[in-house]
Amino acid sequence: MPFGSDPFRLGFDENIGGSAIGHPGSYLGAKSFGAGGTHAVPHLEKYANTDTFLTEALTLEACDAIDRAIVDRKPFFLNFSHYAVQTPFESDQRFASRYVDSGRSAQAQAFATLIEGIDKSLSDLIDHLDAAGVAEETLIFFLGDNGSDAPLGGPHEIASSAPFRGKKGSHYEGGTRTPLIVAWAKPNPQSPLQQKWSIQPDSINSGLATICDLFPTIMDIAKIPSPPEHPVDGVSLTARMAGGPAGNRAREFLVHFPHEHRDNYFTMLKLGEWKIVYHYFGMADASSRKVQLFNLSSDIAESHDLVDREPEKSVEMLRRMQELLDEFQALPPQDEFGNQVKIEIE
Repeated sequence: MPFGSDPFRLGFDENIGGSAIGHPGSYLGAKSFGAGGTHAVPHLEKYANTDTFLTEALTLEACDAIDRAIVDRKPFFLNFSHYAVQTPFESDQRFASRYVDSGRSAQAQAFATLIEGIDKSLSDLIDHLDAAGVAEETLIFFLGDNGSDAPLGGPHEIASSAPFRGKKGSHYEGGTRTPLIVAWAKPNPQSPLQQKWSIQPDSINSGLATICDLFPTIMDIAKIPSPPEHPVDGVSLTARMAGGPAGNRAREFLVHFPHEHRDNYFTMLKLGEWKIVYHYFGMADASSRKVQLFNLSSDIAESHDLVDREPEKSVEMLRRMQELLDEFQALPPQDEFGNQVKIEIE
């Protein structure tokens, strides 16, 4: 059964353009996508020294791979993870003229072209599925893996992820919250497959989901039992796709970040409308303050720290945070002397 969204794997046995490099050496075919460097994109040699942009090259390869699966009459799973919008922010010249009068920096304009390139890639992929006659049988999950890193505003400001605060890697909502869009490539209410696995049209479900939920969701639809030896961290989203309630999953969410990045050494916990963040070595602004508490239902921009006004709630959530860390056997960070640093609860 077809399913479609680094780059991609098809049928679990083909890797085109994917590696562990994170960001490419270059998006430009004229630079052979960084060939010869530490961030070279593999398997795209035929586009070397051409004007093909990386996003377009990957889209062409995805369509070709789908065609091969169709010819072989094989169900396919396509995991298509664009390098865009990672650095370097190089402009996709197919769209550059749209942003020259935007008043934004050259980097911000380039970022906008990367976004538009992803939009076109998805549109081209859907058109290709339709032309191949498999769009009604193909389910698409479209999502990001973390918040925006656009060259707009500071890492803890309300800027690139507005109305949320923060960017990729931060503990604020703009660092972790992204939309998830699920749709059949070609909706058809008369399709028996779509009737069985229905998606409520034009609906929005505000409940929490994570990337870990995709595995059990896809396994459900494909009628494949989870391997008994394989731990499953997520839950199936099929009921919510059909318009059902979010269930208990919407009530609790833990993020443990015991290493360095934009924000260093923190653990974040959401319980319903409440969110608490524990900074093991103080906040990124170099203050000694270790705890932040927000009510997301009334303050989605996380502009009002309630830790002093709600001490009992803070203690309650810190205790639950420690319980979850112990349950998952999460490793705490270490200080400069190699000693483990634990959560301090007053």
